[in-house]
Amino acid sequence: MLTNLKANCWEFKKCGREPGGLKAVELGVCPSAITSKYDGVHGGKNAGRICWVVAGTLCRGEVQGSFAQKIGNCQKCDFHLHVLSEEMNNFRLYK
Repeated sequence: MLTNLKANCWEFKKCGREPGGLKAVELGVCPSAITSKYDGVHGGKNAGRICWVVAGTLCRGEVQGSFAQKIGNCQKCDFHLHVLSEEMNNFRLYK
């Protein structure tokens, strides 16, 4: 059970790619859901609230590349904008 009140990307987007998620077997577990290096950033689990820094996430049905390749798209993403609005002065584009 999630102990924080802030949604991780897989919860916000309802993609089902978290471990045990509805689409994890079909599409694979998203790297942001299992990358523990960023655990706790913006109050998220693993990279769940800083998914834009993780290579290989699946967004809009397409595997995304490195931070440099995907950040332009991420900055337009409704989840990225949601985290930005929640974190305001504490927002971190990367760790």
